[in-house]
Amino acid sequence: MIENILFDLDGTLTDPFEGITNSVIYALKKFGITEADKAKLKCFIGPPLYQSFISFYNFKLDDAYKAVEYYREYFSVKGIYENRVYSGIENVLAELKKMGYRLIVATSKPQVFAEEILRHFNLAQYFDCVSGATLDSSRVEKSDIITYALKSFKVLPQSAIMVGDRKHDIIGARKNLLKSIGVLYGYGDEAELKSAGADFIASSPQDILNVICSLSI
Repeated sequence: MIENILFDLDGTLTDPFEGITNSVIYALKKFGITEADKAKLKCFIGPPLYQSFISFYNFKLDDAYKAVEYYREYFSVKGIYENRVYSGIENVLAELKKMGYRLIVATSKPQVFAEEILRHFNLAQYFDCVSGATLDSSRVEKSDIITYALKSFKVLPQSAIMVGDRKHDIIGARKNLLKSIGVLYGYGDEAELKSAGADFIASSPQDILNVICSLSI
């Protein structure tokens, strides 16, 4: 019986495109790199930031961590608010809450930023707890963030399901023995989510609710 629903933040609850890409552009400029094509930077939405600087700009590890520091200089002041809630998400959260589910955010974004975003967009009221990354990078992998959430909030894997838009959400769920719902309105496509092992696919926020309701029958 599913009693706990873990939600990714970026690409699942909110669309952070402007804030993340502007923050990446700011960080790259610190290294003398000019990037005019924001669409090219969509790849930074989802994975841990330091990994993206390494994978997509060939940064060495020390430079990647420095780039994350620069990124946060912009993000903590402006980028955090350059964001929007996906249409229909708040209605789904309200309905799930009314149905008695415990809702948890499990995000690779630093927890302090995730909590501020939820407050700013009036979503904090729907969540019982938030599990995010640490600023010192001691917890950044999605599987570790989900593990932390399960242990901290005493959640049994068989009682929970993970909702997210990227393979990292699905893989993290599988490593923790959770079922998962991959959403298509974010930044991952169906092939990515199915390849990672998503148990269900949701094309819209309403589909998330439909899947959860079907599991409770």
